[in-house]
Amino acid sequence: MHRINGSQETTLPRRRFLGAAAMTFAAAQLGLARFLNAAALTARESRRSTIGPERSASFPDLKQIDAGLLNVGYAEAGPTDGRAVILLHGWPYDIHSYVDVIPLLASAGYRVIVPHLRGYGTTHFRSEQTVRNGQQSVVAVDLIALMDALHIEKAILAGFDWGARTADIVAALWPERCKALVSVSGYLIGSPDANKAPLPPAAELQWWYQYYFSTERGRAGYDKYRRDFTKLIWHIASPKWAFDDATFDRSAASFDNPDHVSIVIHNYRWRLGLAPGEAKYEDLERRLANGPVIGVPTITLEGDANGAPHAEGSAYANKFSGKYAHRVITGGIGHNLPQEAPQAFADAVREVDGW
Repeated sequence: MHRINGSQETTLPRRRFLGAAAMTFAAAQLGLARFLNAAALTARESRRSTIGPERSASFPDLKQIDAGLLNVGYAEAGPTDGRAVILLHGWPYDIHSYVDVIPLLASAGYRVIVPHLRGYGTTHFRSEQTVRNGQQSVVAVDLIALMDALHIEKAILAGFDWGARTADIVAALWPERCKALVSVSGYLIGSPDANKAPLPPAAELQWWYQYYFSTERGRAGYDKYRRDFTKLIWHIASPKWAFDDATFDRSAASFDNPDHVSIVIHNYRWRLGLAPGEAKYEDLERRLANGPVIGVPTITLEGDANGAPHAEGSAYANKFSGKYAHRVITGGIGHNLPQEAPQAFADAVREVDGW
């Protein structure tokens, strides 16, 4: 296995947040303080209108394509004969996490595809009878179906949160479809059985929303207050990111998808073994439960101010057997790393492509 500066840090000079550090599982008091501060900030920010450097133009008209069980909405840029890069968003975010990454990669000659995951934006199910399933393997199957529909045999896959997990799964189970991988927060493949083990209280606190979603009150609350809820998560997960209302609202429109709540709730309940998956994906889930090693060239990234639950890079380094590097992006960078540090994210894609 090739290792490149396993603890290398990348500093963003446009950010000047002294003393910002990534949240650890042992920081119980800090985690609670961030939760309370974010909740207060969300409550008093309902009409905030500061215009900052994070605000960017939106995408032009999106494309739609039938792919497997879905009709997928996606943004595309760059030459059609360029090397394919597929960028995958997480929860609670959407394709606009990459609005500033796309031009950096397209101008470098890449064909860039950014799809809405199931339950987001203009992506919708082709049949009303399809189970609204959010388990980890099905989102990866969606990606393979999209690549087939777009006639993309092999692509660089890059993502964060749900998107990173999806990219990890494709790299692990279908390595012939993944040229290289960029994964924020590293190796995110899991299983309901693994999630049965209790965590220390400080770590459990960071997953509060997962337990909330396990109740019918939580489902109703997320449905009723989905914009307030998701803005709260943005503040907790990226405590140093000074996004404005326009930036949030642009992405929050994607959560109006009629299947959004069902997909999100099923995903988190499935993780805890509280909702069943579909039988046709059981073989994939069994393989994933074994923690398959990823052999494609990989760069993992972490923001130095990520307020979402995440492991230290050293905890998952052995899950990557090919050429590998881990980078910490400094300057107050939180969970939504592609939108908060687009240049660093695009640089990682270009670098891993060169391996």
